[in-house]
Amino acid sequence: MSIETSGPVSSTPPWWTDAVVYQIYPRSFADSNGDGVGDLAGIRSRLDHLQQLGVDVLWLSPIYRSPQADNGYDISDYRDIDPLFGTLAEFDALLSEVHERGMKLVMDLVVNHTSDEHAWFEESRSSLDSPKRDWYVWRDGHDGREPNLWRSAFGGAAWDLDETTGQYYLHLFATKQPDLNWENPEVRAAVYEMMNWWLDRGVDGFRMDVINYIAKVQSDLVGDSSQASMGGQIHDFLQEMNREVFAGRDTDLITVGEMPGVTVEDAVLFTGHDRLEIDMVFQFEHVGLDHGPDSKFDNVPLSLVDLKRSLGRWQDGLAESGWNSLYLGNHDQPRSVSRFGDDGLYRVESATMLATVLHLHRGTPYVYQGDEIGMTNAGFTAIEQYQDIESVNYFAEATAAGASPAEVLEDLRYRSRDNARTPVQWDATEQAGFTTGSPWLEVNPNHVTVNAAADRAAGQRSVFEHYRRLIALRHGSAVVALGDFAMLEPEHPTLYAFTRTLGDETLLVVGNFSGEALEVSLLESARAAAGTLVIGNYETGDGGADATLRPWEARVIRLA
Repeated sequence: MSIETSGPVSSTPPWWTDAVVYQIYPRSFADSNGDGVGDLAGIRSRLDHLQQLGVDVLWLSPIYRSPQADNGYDISDYRDIDPLFGTLAEFDALLSEVHERGMKLVMDLVVNHTSDEHAWFEESRSSLDSPKRDWYVWRDGHDGREPNLWRSAFGGAAWDLDETTGQYYLHLFATKQPDLNWENPEVRAAVYEMMNWWLDRGVDGFRMDVINYIAKVQSDLVGDSSQASMGGQIHDFLQEMNREVFAGRDTDLITVGEMPGVTVEDAVLFTGHDRLEIDMVFQFEHVGLDHGPDSKFDNVPLSLVDLKRSLGRWQDGLAESGWNSLYLGNHDQPRSVSRFGDDGLYRVESATMLATVLHLHRGTPYVYQGDEIGMTNAGFTAIEQYQDIESVNYFAEATAAGASPAEVLEDLRYRSRDNARTPVQWDATEQAGFTTGSPWLEVNPNHVTVNAAADRAAGQRSVFEHYRRLIALRHGSAVVALGDFAMLEPEHPTLYAFTRTLGDETLLVVGNFSGEALEVSLLESARAAAGTLVIGNYETGDGGADATLRPWEARVIRLA
């Protein structure tokens, strides 16, 4: 048996080391007024569900005023709520009720870019002499084309020519999402002022969207550079943000940086205890392992060995300084049970096994809405069913280049972001209890059997109840929150096994990533050492002492 170990932890851990975050994608969570779009009042109506689950923090994807070109990640006014979701007064009511229930609320901070309908950009593009011209990234063309060869994350060039002024503006995402120029101190001051405005209103922190993209290598902005790269000034920006926004405030705030492409070494700097940048990094290495060489839609089989190698390296790398964000799914990823598990015969078992393995790592777990009831991919069969701009653009580009529409639809069926954005399935009624109207995105047809009401009535086979027990275990167990991590059997193709150790207490965690029974010698050793079952996802008449893991079974065993 091979073992890889990690080092000690801080003796004065922050509050979020034993917390669990729940992500709400508001337009798909709950609709209160029948217009087919989820809203703030809908969230308020479901707070009992979240409180009973036991989560500590609610993270709201963007609810700011927006033209909705990218479902709210294109913001036209940072200090107002989009009418789709409600009003500022309704937001204040939600915030108050969240706090009354002992939970915190975190806003999604999107400041790499704005909407092209934001007043800042409208003024910026009005003329070359505009006082806000330098608030965005403008460049002249290069050799009769765009300033460089950067591509948008949603397809096409990352530059758009503005006919009025004859210059190109940068948009690393959609054309309607121009990038802010963080080199300009006026931009940074305006962002910090806005962040302070929300904190003064009572929000408990920010999840910062693609925050590492705000720092760009300036020499790459023209010429033949083909890929955006993170500039070293990112650390200066984040430390300045900390001084201008968070310093001197309540220590119960939380800051999470979504950072595509960062390495473990980067994350050690971003989350180091003494660097005062951010609390934890949201990284993407492990959710890129099943991407092919050409794009995320080029699907390849996932290797569990590769997954363990990736997650284990992040556990080890942030063991002494820094902190992990733990997740398998979010609004930008396929449903975790469809991607990493079996969303058919063993949907419940694989959903609860995945949750067990994830939540027993060292870090702060994130639950994406619907995962706590085992929601699956959407199963769409026509491009007209998709709303996601990335998916629609990919279909158009791929089919124009000669790809078969049927093959492209199969790629989308597995990978599209809309898989995670179908409405939450609350019950078996026509629109799953999400809305009384026509939903903005079709409800998954399996809502008749897969829904919160049915799941919570399922007893031992309730995914919700298993999540609730996992969250309670983290709250009540120092070894789960803070213990050292050691990967076991890193080369095993279907067994995920590790230990968590704090002082004289050790937990053994085992998960069977397959639909076949699996003999596990580690369990023989645990039985010989009089280990006791802490939590499992199957009914176990023998107290978990059997050395055979059933399909998609997980156990956590306290070793004597």
